[in-house]
Amino acid sequence: MTTDVNPQNNSAVASSAESKRTGNPVFNNGPLSVLVITLLVQALVTAAVLAPAVIAPAIARSLGLPASSLGIFISVVYISAICATLYSGTLIGKWGAIRTSQIGLLMGASGLALVATGYVWPGLIGAALIGFGYGPITPASSHILIRTTPPHRLSTVFSIKQTGVPLGGVIVGLTVPPQEAAFGWAWAICSISVGCVVMAVIAQCLRAELDQDRPAFSRQSFIASIVSPVRLVMSHRSLLTLAGCSFVFAGVQQSLSSYLSTYLNLDLGWTLLAAGFALSVVQIAGMTGRILWGRVADGGLGVRKTLILLAVIMLAGCIATAMFSNDTNHFWVYAVLILFGASGAGWNGVYLAEVARLAPQGKVGLATGGTLAFTYFGIVFWMPLFGLIADATGGYRMSYMLFCVPLLVCLGFFFRKGDQ
Repeated sequence: MTTDVNPQNNSAVASSAESKRTGNPVFNNGPLSVLVITLLVQALVTAAVLAPAVIAPAIARSLGLPASSLGIFISVVYISAICATLYSGTLIGKWGAIRTSQIGLLMGASGLALVATGYVWPGLIGAALIGFGYGPITPASSHILIRTTPPHRLSTVFSIKQTGVPLGGVIVGLTVPPQEAAFGWAWAICSISVGCVVMAVIAQCLRAELDQDRPAFSRQSFIASIVSPVRLVMSHRSLLTLAGCSFVFAGVQQSLSSYLSTYLNLDLGWTLLAAGFALSVVQIAGMTGRILWGRVADGGLGVRKTLILLAVIMLAGCIATAMFSNDTNHFWVYAVLILFGASGAGWNGVYLAEVARLAPQGKVGLATGGTLAFTYFGIVFWMPLFGLIADATGGYRMSYMLFCVPLLVCLGFFFRKGDQ
């Protein structure tokens, strides 16, 4: 895939050239509009993924399935997301980043509607659609933000944009359980579907401007399109190291986002409303953490040391969460979960900014798609295993201990690699 701008649009060429020369955005709508739109798009597609997870016990009871079957749903979502992520470079080149994001939002909305039918097979097809919609969103936003962000602010700006992920969790945690209690789980899920459609309409206000400057569409085969991002990552050791560690970090993050409510509800006896509120607190901590860690990385600590610190806090969070009991004071539960959320849901912005920085010129979308394939495969791998351990042990405590050894391995890689 080439990175040439459409030669039929001279204004786009001039805009791109000026942006690359100065390192500053030249869009009429300004960098704040770009950041806000990409953040909100990320929040809504994330909400589409998490909406079924936060009320999984209620859905499982309705379908006659164990709550641990959520792992299968999440795996279907992220297997589809892997395919869509790897193909995202081609989609961005053909349609532009904003149009790709709009299509992702509409696919997420359609997937939720299928889940809300209350039947298993349509629900699994819906899970696949949600994943296909989720996959291209981050590469699309990276394609935009790398052109609008000065190099010395990359970690901060990418971290702010990535607060859309925990923001999606906050939206779900605060709105879905109350609606489930009042109107039933199907209506609660459909409300998020409507939100995705509304966001797709709002994003249209920036499309004419932001989608002018897009790579020329490459007519390479589908197989070549999805192999190219992986080949790019495999050929760059630093990118491969980041991708490998994200494989583990993603499992930790998803265990918080998808299983925390179920753990608090079934193992600790919290109500779904209380568990949903706790999830929102964790996601708010993740939002705060993303901005904080971005500033820390940009402010002198550096990416490697920041990721080491995050891995250490995640490790402590896994152990502490596994030690909760019915008698644990809620103050201590919240204290642990806030620190755990700030790290387990706070690493993505630093990671994605470093991927964008290390990517060859003109291949940020391709490199982001390739590394995210490893990230999403981590979720596909860890979540079913998380559920199986929960079934085998009769609870979720040992499942959180699952990540201790992989996190130690990540720390070993970071310490061995030295400063990047």
